[in-house]
Amino acid sequence: MTNSVKITLSELSFSYHDRKILRNISTTFPEKAVTAIIGPSGIGKSTLLYCLNRLWENIPGSTMNGRVEMKLKGGQYDIYDKTYPVSQLRRQVSMVFQNPNPLPMSIRKNIAFPLKLAGEKNRNVIEEKIEKTLRAATLWNEVRDRLDSNALSLSGGQQQRLCLARALILDPEVLLLDEPTSSLDSRSCAQVEELLLELKKSRTLLVVSHYRDQVKRIADAVMELAEGRIVSPQQ
Repeated sequence: MTNSVKITLSELSFSYHDRKILRNISTTFPEKAVTAIIGPSGIGKSTLLYCLNRLWENIPGSTMNGRVEMKLKGGQYDIYDKTYPVSQLRRQVSMVFQNPNPLPMSIRKNIAFPLKLAGEKNRNVIEEKIEKTLRAATLWNEVRDRLDSNALSLSGGQQQRLCLARALILDPEVLLLDEPTSSLDSRSCAQVEELLLELKKSRTLLVVSHYRDQVKRIADAVMELAEGRIVSPQQ
């Protein structure tokens, strides 16, 4: 693989109430590629993703040690450096969860929500980015005439692509995806996989997956976890 390194982990460990979940993980993730993270349930795959955008910090009893460096906006950053704002990190490193989680509001407002949190007030800019992002998520043609409908009225596959669109609206460089197709039917799963392959042309994707066939279809590299450690190198 010729991709340059996007993320570097050095001696990363994570504990929850003194229970070791991740143990001294040192590895790298390539830029503009899909890396699949595999391993048994409960082994720490999701926890590893949480360490890459600091989502774990609001969980009482959690402790992380080690170093996480990322190449973001052309610079190299230690994302746990006290001078590096977590709000800035989460604009560049976005996450999509296992189950679709649209907000109980319109499709339009769901997509615009991160933009408004970031302080964008120009309506024209917001509308342009909504369309661009929905097109990127291959959802625009399906929802363009009902943007003011409740997002909860969408099918499961559409909801997951909506959540992908929402994750893309701030144009992040890294996408963390925690089993993004596990709750979808085969057709919706294929649509999301196709989308991920398109997105890797411009972004770095880390995907937790339980499906070996899916890993073969979409992954450029594979990292397997067992007992909190890496047990196989990236391929």
